[in-house]
Amino acid sequence: MPATLAEIKQKLDSHLGEAVTLVTHESRHRTIEHQAIVRETFPAVFVLDLQQDGHEFDRASFSYTDVLTENIELDFDIQD
Repeated sequence: MPATLAEIKQKLDSHLGEAVTLVTHESRHRTIEHQAIVRETFPAVFVLDLQQDGHEFDRASFSYTDVLTENIELDFDIQD
């Protein structure tokens, strides 16, 4: 992933509306993986629609710092 907050935002801007795999690090030994769609980016945060059962989505926002500090990971190389 990019090394600065501006680079992270730029990468997310280039993937608006696209699918992404989100991995959240809940604790030292627990991670959760979601399929999501990049919905919006703002100066300090970005919004993802997390895919739920069926066709429902749950919306969540994260800061670019979460990506920089590796509290979350984003993988844009999803194969359908």
